[in-house]
Amino acid sequence: MTSPEERLSELGLTVPDVVPPVAAYVPAVRSGAHVFTAGQLPMRDGELMATGKVGGSVTPEQAAECARQCALNAIAAVKSVAGDLGAVSRVVKAVVFVASTPDFTGQPGVANGASELLAAAFGDAGVHARSAVGVPVLPLDAPVEVELVVELSE
Repeated sequence: MTSPEERLSELGLTVPDVVPPVAAYVPAVRSGAHVFTAGQLPMRDGELMATGKVGGSVTPEQAAECARQCALNAIAAVKSVAGDLGAVSRVVKAVVFVASTPDFTGQPGVANGASELLAAAFGDAGVHARSAVGVPVLPLDAPVEVELVVELSE
């Protein structure tokens, strides 16, 4: 059986180091069989991939790529608590926040960047419930933020 990390490798991706928190919180917490991640920003190599609002200075395509990076960072946060991504039995829910202009209504398309990566990494176990929420601003002026709830096998 192919592991999540092998699937990501097939996409040319690796699980990054955990992104350090920007305030007083931890990247992920385990409670029973579930791991809850903090909101993950589109950080790559220590910097935001983009800043600004979707529908303004950030295109929907750029935002979807940011959502994908957020999901990858959330996977890293899960791994930091679970130890092994093979322990993930189900991605339960993803919440995708999209900082957007008032007239932008494509939040679900942006959120697909995260959802498609999770399905690619975890197969059927990566198909999840999801909320895609438009907001006026996110930390550090990031265009997207993603948080996950995953279930671990006993």
